[in-house]
Amino acid sequence: MYYKEQFVFKGNEVIKAVVRNYRKEDFEGMIDIQRECFPPPFPEELLWNEQQLSNHLEYYPEGALCVEIDGELVGSLTGLLVNFDYGDLEHTWEEVTDRGYITTHEPDGNSFYIVDIGVKPAFHKMELGKLLQQAAFERVVEDRLERVIGGGRMPGFARYSDEMTAEQYAEKVVKGELKDPVITFLLRSGRTPVAVVADYLEDEDSGNNALLMEWKNPFIQHAKNQKF
Repeated sequence: MYYKEQFVFKGNEVIKAVVRNYRKEDFEGMIDIQRECFPPPFPEELLWNEQQLSNHLEYYPEGALCVEIDGELVGSLTGLLVNFDYGDLEHTWEEVTDRGYITTHEPDGNSFYIVDIGVKPAFHKMELGKLLQQAAFERVVEDRLERVIGGGRMPGFARYSDEMTAEQYAEKVVKGELKDPVITFLLRSGRTPVAVVADYLEDEDSGNNALLMEWKNPFIQHAKNQKF
């Protein structure tokens, strides 16, 4: 299991953060994170429920990660294992995660697939999302998996959807010509683009698209990816 202490910064203030696996007693805190990340009018029934969180601990507890500051859970990341193939990129979030219940977890999978990542808004400037992703990267190295992978929303696309395709928008973000709240953050966290996946999730701002992004384990040899 995973436990890490690290100092983070809030302006000039230095604060100790703990990244660890979440447990059953953390469920209320996990749901609170989602409430703050997805306030109304986001439907309450789409937030984590206790059955989903129980499944995370049953199927892949190593992928159930949270960050804690002064005893408060302020961010989380959940993953599962899949067998990823560059030749088969079309999928939806619901299909690959079983709507967040992760019964689709493949114990012998080659890749750590990020189901969800969120940080409470009051803690956004402390780079805790990077810290959580670093924990996922370290899991990949520890277990000799091939990559971290997952779909990133493209909420900035809504402003440009009449001018360009989702693929063109993603290319401009990757080149630094545009900034996207999610994709730019993921690039700064070390993720690299694979392909735009259409109809990935119901998300009006992204035009229902997501940019599939990965972090490759640098200690193993990879086939070249020519998809993006």
